[in-house]
Amino acid sequence: MNFRQLPDLIIRNANIVNEGSCQIRDVLIQQGRISKIQPSIMGVCKAKSIEANGRWLIPGMIDDQVHFRDPGSPHKGNFASESMAAAIGGITSVMDMPNTNPPTLDLAALQRKKDIAAQYSMANYAFHFGVSAHNLPIIESLDPKLVSGIKVFMGASTGNMLVDDPQILERLFANVPTILLTHCEFTPHIKQLEQQYREKYGENIPADLHPIIRNKNACFESSHLAVTLAEKYGTQLHVLHITTANELCLFKNLPIDKKHITAEVCIHHLNFDDTDYANLGHLIKCNPAIKTAQDKQALIDAVAHSNRLDIIGTDHAPHTWQEKQQSYFNAPSGLPLVQHALPALMELVADQQLSIETMVQKTSHQVADLFRINERGYIREGYWADLVLIGKNKNRQPVAQQPNFMRCNWTPFQDKTFRYLVDSTIISGQLAWHQQQLFLNCRGQALEINR
Repeated sequence: MNFRQLPDLIIRNANIVNEGSCQIRDVLIQQGRISKIQPSIMGVCKAKSIEANGRWLIPGMIDDQVHFRDPGSPHKGNFASESMAAAIGGITSVMDMPNTNPPTLDLAALQRKKDIAAQYSMANYAFHFGVSAHNLPIIESLDPKLVSGIKVFMGASTGNMLVDDPQILERLFANVPTILLTHCEFTPHIKQLEQQYREKYGENIPADLHPIIRNKNACFESSHLAVTLAEKYGTQLHVLHITTANELCLFKNLPIDKKHITAEVCIHHLNFDDTDYANLGHLIKCNPAIKTAQDKQALIDAVAHSNRLDIIGTDHAPHTWQEKQQSYFNAPSGLPLVQHALPALMELVADQQLSIETMVQKTSHQVADLFRINERGYIREGYWADLVLIGKNKNRQPVAQQPNFMRCNWTPFQDKTFRYLVDSTIISGQLAWHQQQLFLNCRGQALEINR
C-alpha cells in the first residue's frame, strides 16, 4: 500500500473519546495518519469530508483474541470474510490465535498466516504463537517482535495444543521471551464431570449443563496455577476470557503499567448468562462457559469500576449453523462475534453500566500498551488513523434484518436491536466501512510490535 497516494480525509465536529475525556474536534487524516486534531480545520478543500455532527469518534477496537480459521477451515471463515465483518463491528486490528490447521507452532506456519493476511485482511493484523509439548526450543529462541504473544492452552483445546505437563509449564513460564497468554480450565475435573453426565444423558447432554461441566472450580484452579507460576518466575502473563467472580481475586486492582499479570473479559461473558441457554442452546456453547447472572454482573462491575480486568476482547470463533445443531459432545465451542463487537458493548454504555471512556480504554488504549503496539490505539497526531464513528441506530433496525458478513452467517445477537451502530470505520487511514458500504480495496497493515 502506497499511503502517499491515499486521498486526504477530514472528519468534522466529532465528539472524540480519547485518553479519558471527550471533546468536539475536527480530525485531518493524511497519508494514513492523523495529521491534525483541532477545534476547526480549514484550507483542506480537496479532502473527502465526513460530517460527524457530534457523534462519538473513538480509536478502533484492537481485538487481541480472534480465530479467523485461516488456514484450514474455509467453511467457517477466512481472513477476507472475518476482517470485513470486524470492520463493520468497529474492530480495526486483530490478533489471530494459533489453533488453525496447521497450528502456528513453527516459523513456517507463522509466515504462511502473515502472507494470507497481507493479501486478504481488511483489518490490521498480528499473530499469537502456539505452544505444544514439543516446540519449547522454538519458543525460547523466538524474536519477540515477530509475534503479538505466546498462547498456551492450559485446558482442553484443539489438536495437540493442550499443555498440562507440570515440567513443560514450569519451563515455559520460566523462559517465554514475551507476553504469555493462557486459556485456563482444569481438564481432569472437566473430564470427570463429562463422564458423569454422559452416564446420565448419553450423547444428548442439555446445553444448560455446559457451565456445570466446565464449572467455576475448573476455571479457578487453572487460573490460580497460571498466576502462581507467573509470580514464581516473573512472567508477563495475560489470562484470557475470565468468566467467574471467584477468579477476580487473583488479579490486582492496579494500573496496567504497575503489574506483570493482567486479565481479560470477553464480550459474550458481559452480554449473556446461563439463563440464555434455554433460548440459544449450543449457539452460546463456548470455552470457558458462559456462567451465572451473578458472575456476569461481577465481570461488568470489575471492568467498569476497577483495574482487575484490563482488556475486553471477543474470542471470535465461528462455526457453521449445522455444526452447532449437533449433540453436546459434537457441537463445537465458540461464537461468531466480531461484526457486533462495539454495538454489543455500547449496550452497556447505553445502560450506564460502563462509561464510553472506559470502553475505549479497555478495547484500544490498554491493548496497545500491553502488547506494545507502535503508534496505534489512541487518537493522537502522528499516529495511524484507526478510527470508528459511532451513531444511534435511528431506524431501530434489528440485527436479524442486517446483512451478515461473517462466513458462518449467524450470530447469537440475532434477536437483539442495538441502540448504537458503527457508522464509519477507518483502517490505517482508509475507509473500510461508511454509510452501509464496505470498501473492499482497504488493506490492513502488519502491526508493529515495539519490544
